[in-house]
Amino acid sequence: MWCWPSTQTGHGYSDGPAFANGFGGPDGLAYLRSLEIVDKNNIGLEGHSMGGWTVLAAATAAPNDYKSMVLEGSSTGKPFAADGTTSWPRNVALVFAQYEEFSTLMWGVEKARDVTQSPKLWALFGTQGPVEPGKVYGDIAQGTARVLHTPAITHPAEHISHEAIGYSLDWFAKTLQGGTPRPVDDQIWFRKEIGTLIALLGFVALLIGAFDALLEAPMYSRLRLPEIADGTMPEHTAASGRRWTTAFILSAFIPALTYYPAFALGGTFVKPSAFLPQGITNQILVWAVINGLITLALMRFAPKRASRNGIVLQSAVIAIASVAIGYAALWLADFAFKIDFRFWIVAVKLMSAKQFLIFLIYLVPFTAFFVIALHVLHRNFSTMAAPRGALYLTNILALTLGFIVLVGGQYAILWLTGKLFNPLPDPGFVPLSTIVAIQFVPLLAICGVIATFTWRRTGSSLPGALICGLLVTWYVVAGTATQAAF
Repeated sequence: MWCWPSTQTGHGYSDGPAFANGFGGPDGLAYLRSLEIVDKNNIGLEGHSMGGWTVLAAATAAPNDYKSMVLEGSSTGKPFAADGTTSWPRNVALVFAQYEEFSTLMWGVEKARDVTQSPKLWALFGTQGPVEPGKVYGDIAQGTARVLHTPAITHPAEHISHEAIGYSLDWFAKTLQGGTPRPVDDQIWFRKEIGTLIALLGFVALLIGAFDALLEAPMYSRLRLPEIADGTMPEHTAASGRRWTTAFILSAFIPALTYYPAFALGGTFVKPSAFLPQGITNQILVWAVINGLITLALMRFAPKRASRNGIVLQSAVIAIASVAIGYAALWLADFAFKIDFRFWIVAVKLMSAKQFLIFLIYLVPFTAFFVIALHVLHRNFSTMAAPRGALYLTNILALTLGFIVLVGGQYAILWLTGKLFNPLPDPGFVPLSTIVAIQFVPLLAICGVIATFTWRRTGSSLPGALICGLLVTWYVVAGTATQAAF
């Protein structure tokens, strides 16, 4: 049997813009059917979230070219698919989590746990009342079978859940023919997730190690940490007492408090264009600009530090070289094993040629943010006399704690009430923004590690800020949909 993972225009290495040409679904299915190794009478389609709309677009364009499908956290009907009926799509399994963030958008119900009450779902299943999870409606032989599964997870968890994926395997075993079906709990794919997680951690270690090794080269001698004892460099001072507490609270929570408003402003006023072609990247850009300006205004309250002169060029060169070494490692992993460095929704991916040009556009403002933010971070908290573990922990928490509270609070509210807290009038805004915020925690934690290590080796925030600017811009651009022609 053949199951086709959804691909989308404007995502990954597919040309943009996003949402065009049925999300790329019709072309993807046509290509699959063109392969000699594919049993053209036995094709299953599966898509998660927007990927569900991709396979639905393929099913609309070629209604007889597949046998069954699984929609993971997706929906038929508006806003992006044709209305579902008792006969279309063919043999559908819907996996829709009890703590789905997109229940209003997908099925018109405020709480995902109430999806069984959705009239839109009733039209798909041909019922006049609640749909019973786990019960097969219709007839597989006629292509009218439907089943609903509601695991107790969230939208981004659906594609990393053994339970949710087990439902998909079970459905394809029932609706497709070919080979001996394996037990649904016989899943080994998570080993790959663990492997690429180890690779992701190794990638961060490689960046740090590359920087440390390069720093020993004679050309970077001026960048190395001067000796405090011989008077070449004055001893560092940091905030203390109430000043330290205030600085920590402001550093940790202002970025989180400005997150939703900044994303709303970005989504409203910085639409994807030929110059700034990525919608979510534009929202992050607005957040970075706002927080950069706030941090710049607060800089005068941070303890003063002696400036390091004549290290800008060396800092830029060593940052570019360190990240280039990391990029080369990713290229080799892709070339040899066809993998990237990732775990769940956190992924460091290669850039296409067009994405590299987009990367150059966003690099300057994102790097400017890190230059300002990490300069103030080190002035407030970093001293060479501080215990190393405590310094790393302080800097990491100063960058991430607000987002930990934001994300943790939102999902606690979702668990307790069935829906996320929405501080803004647009009901469709908060779910995606909250899922994006999850990535801020590991990404800023990585920046905290890199920034602290490089500062301890150089006494300057600049090398680490430049590395973080390069890394984060690369990460965001390569992993975000391109929504405007570029």
